[in-house]
Amino acid sequence: MNILVSACLLGVCCRYDGQSKPNHNILNLIKTHNLIPICPEQLGGLETPRLPAEMQNDKVIRKDGKDVTFEYNKGATEALKIAKLFDCKIAILKEKSPSCGYKEVYDGSFSKKLIPKQGVTALLLEKNGIKVIGENSLEFLK
Repeated sequence: MNILVSACLLGVCCRYDGQSKPNHNILNLIKTHNLIPICPEQLGGLETPRLPAEMQNDKVIRKDGKDVTFEYNKGATEALKIAKLFDCKIAILKEKSPSCGYKEVYDGSFSKKLIPKQGVTALLLEKNGIKVIGENSLEFLK
C-alpha cells in the first residue's frame, strides 16, 4: 500500500525551524508499505526555515502577521495531486501543524494553545476520500 507521509516524520529537514521530527514507528512501516513523502509548505513555495504560522479562523498567518493562506492552499492542492498520482488511501501527517494537523492545530495566538480543527492539507485530503491519521495514531494500520 502507498501511504502519503509528512516528510518531516521521515527525517527530512523541512519543518518551519529547518529541523525534522523522525518517527521510528513510521520509518518501520517502510518494511511493509511504500511511504510517499510530502511537505505541503514546501510544495506551496515556502522556504525552509521559515517563520512559524498558525491558523486564525480560515487563514494561515505567520508570526509576523503575513497571510500565507495562498501558499498553504497551493501546497495542499499539490499534496492531493501526489496522493492521487500514487493512489494513496491513507496519509500520516504531522500533528498540530496548520497544514497537516488532523484533530488539533494551534489557535493563532502563538501561545501553544490548541483548538479542535484540521490543518489545510489534512482537510483537503479528507474531503477527497483519503484517511488522515496523525503520527501518534498508527494503531489504525495494525
